[in-house]
Amino acid sequence: MATNTKPIKSFRSGNIEASIWKDEQRQQGGNSRTRYSVRIHKQFKNKRDQYETTDYFWPDELPRLCLVAKKAYEFIALKESREEAVPV
Repeated sequence: MATNTKPIKSFRSGNIEASIWKDEQRQQGGNSRTRYSVRIHKQFKNKRDQYETTDYFWPDELPRLCLVAKKAYEFIALKESREEAVPV
């Protein structure tokens, strides 16, 4: 799980959201490694008209889930390729 308190980027399609979290990990030798994690959830109103989140999806919601997952993957892949290209 990422240690940041806020995601570095979010993608939303309707009530479905993918949030990307950055996690800096220290390795032996003092080097750090950046890893990313993604949380996908949807928000809905319950019977008491209060907002709740869930990670369960109906079949007709899967195209939007795929869309936000793909956008999250693209963001991470492009970010990692930029980070590898920059000399340290």
